[in-house]
Amino acid sequence: TQGMKVLLDPGHGGEDCGAKGKIWYKVKKRKKLSILCEKEVALKIAKLIKKYIDKSKHSAYLTRISDKTLTLEKRSKMADKIKADIFVSIHLNASEASSSHGFETYYLDNHKEAAIHKIEKVENQDVTGENKVINTILADLVVQRVAPRSKELGSFVHNSLTPTLSKRYKLTDRGLKPGLFYVLALSKRPSILLEAGFLTNSKEIKLLNDPWFQRVYAKKVARGIVQYLDKYSQPSLF
Repeated sequence: TQGMKVLLDPGHGGEDCGAKGKIWYKVKKRKKLSILCEKEVALKIAKLIKKYIDKSKHSAYLTRISDKTLTLEKRSKMADKIKADIFVSIHLNASEASSSHGFETYYLDNHKEAAIHKIEKVENQDVTGENKVINTILADLVVQRVAPRSKELGSFVHNSLTPTLSKRYKLTDRGLKPGLFYVLALSKRPSILLEAGFLTNSKEIKLLNDPWFQRVYAKKVARGIVQYLDKYSQPSLF
């Protein structure tokens, strides 16, 4: 059987730090402050997910392998270029309330839920001609066509993450949710967006910055992706 292709998209990069979190560390009995950017952690996690997927019969590619600025359009065009079967965007959350916590998975769907629009605004802010893009996406039947598969992909990945993150790491499961993210919609294929946790939460940022946790998270994401791809790359019996 032939393997399938995954395009992994580490969010932000270059001039765009993404969400920011503060980490305090000790240097010679003095506390020093370090700022952690979403773009750095997203790239580390994406590279690990790629490593685990590449051990299966499927193959993974990255929209960026270094710290560079990429438009949402460029990210989505790469999906066409490599003929990706699915698109997975990796992000970390932020909130004005430092108590916000937990992990969540979004799948592409052109719903109109106001609650979710808040997070979409953050991830969608570097789009040019915003209204034009929104209208073309909302009118685009592509989203309707890939929404059921996107939800299924999201379920595989979220279900793979939940037992470990909830039990071992006591992270709150914020659920699998529909979202209209331009970067997903423009990719025109089954797509999900991961929010691994909150950089603005003092407990979660330590976890998200921990290489061991990054490996565990990536491994579970890769497992869910591979389970989904295996389902659709089985040879037909008829």
